Amino acid sequence: MWPQLLLGLLVASLIGWVWTWRAQVQRIRQLERSKEEIQVEETLVFDFLHGLGEAFTETIRAADLHRLIVEGAARILDASGGALYMIDRGGTKLAPVFVSKGCPPLVEVPAHIMEQAATTPVALESYLRMHMVEVGLGIVGRAWEAGQAMFLADLSEAPELSKLRGTPLGTTSLLVTPLLYGKQNMGVLALGNGATSAPFTQSDFVVFKSIAEQSAFALYNAIIYSEANEKKRLDHDLQIAREIQHILLPSEAPAIDGFEISGLNIPASQVSGDYFDYIKVDEDRLGVAIADVSGKGVPASLIMAICRSVLRSQAPENISPSEVLKKVNRQLYPDIKEDMFISMAYLILDHVRATVNLARAGHDAPLIYRRATQEVTAVKPPGLVLGIDSGSVFDRITNDFAVPLERDDCLILYTDGVTEALDANGDEFGPERMMHSVRESAVDGAPAIIQRLIEDLRNFVGSTPQNDDITLITIRKT
Repeated sequence: MWPQLLLGLLVASLIGWVWTWRAQVQRIRQLERSKEEIQVEETLVFDFLHGLGEAFTETIRAADLHRLIVEGAARILDASGGALYMIDRGGTKLAPVFVSKGCPPLVEVPAHIMEQAATTPVALESYLRMHMVEVGLGIVGRAWEAGQAMFLADLSEAPELSKLRGTPLGTTSLLVTPLLYGKQNMGVLALGNGATSAPFTQSDFVVFKSIAEQSAFALYNAIIYSEANEKKRLDHDLQIAREIQHILLPSEAPAIDGFEISGLNIPASQVSGDYFDYIKVDEDRLGVAIADVSGKGVPASLIMAICRSVLRSQAPENISPSEVLKKVNRQLYPDIKEDMFISMAYLILDHVRATVNLARAGHDAPLIYRRATQEVTAVKPPGLVLGIDSGSVFDRITNDFAVPLERDDCLILYTDGVTEALDANGDEFGPERMMHSVRESAVDGAPAIIQRLIEDLRNFVGSTPQNDDITLITIRKT
């Protein structure tokens, strides 16, 4: 009996050992499979993060980044598909920037689109890739508005999607989250699983929110890079505009018997709304113009270019400065916006008769320096700015004004960028300081006046940025 008992115990031990061995083998294989799955998931996550890293450079296109986010998230979570919506400029709609293939509808689809999709599947794809979502409407719009991630397993919170439940296009579970970075809510990322895919789990939801955080960071940086590149492009365009504008302004003053002329333009930004010019009227006369367009930047510079063209077309052979301004005003008036205008002073130097005739269209009053008395006074003939009246008032009050100059007398034309320049305390340079600079430098000639004015102006403003264009023209009777 003992031998049989011992044999039974031996067989039982052997069976137990075999069962334990097989269980251990299965467990090891299961752990190996789990390890492989984890390694695959780690690889997917690593590839996803590596791809997002390109968003921190200038090499990735926005469309490629959008595709990477959706397809990467879908691979990691084994989703049927996904979609990325970005907020439009108005902040009221979400635009689908990428919808992956196989993505079940995440928005309500009209019946006629579903009918078309039965025979032409591309009809549904086109609708999903073009359909804008109103903020607050549907699960996508509500997720953006609420600013919270959502995990829907029964779609009770998305009745617009429940109509397709049980169909090949139905969504069985849904992950949706706003893409938040700081105070920026840039859009919505959504993943859906169809009827043939396993539902998402709570663990999937945790991973999904982590993916969304990294995606939002990448999208924010991509937007910053895009804006920086756009600024570079605009700066480049503005630099070209400045170079073109510089060509339009005189590079040097013309030589004319009996007069010494000097001029200068310093724009406050890359392009200027100030304008000055020297125009040959005829063999005996030279036209000198200075103008200031309301506003600054590109709009003002465009109006300035138009003004230059019109003035140059009207000035030749016309010896009356007021008649020239009247014609310029009539041409410019229909094309200038109501909130814009041009102030201008235009004078004609006659070197044969040694005369100066001036017309003023609302521009800053020119200054005259009298060498005999060393006094500086303002010349204030009446005049209305260009572009605000069709001509009925402008023509009546704009007339020629003779400016008598003796030898070594000086005439100074300027824009308000000189007198209205501000120092650190907000005080203006003003006309009195300008007159003082003129008195101190006029004896040395026209270029010396400009040089002294600019030096005094810079000493006055110090490090305060220039807030307006500066233009100066000085004329000395020789």
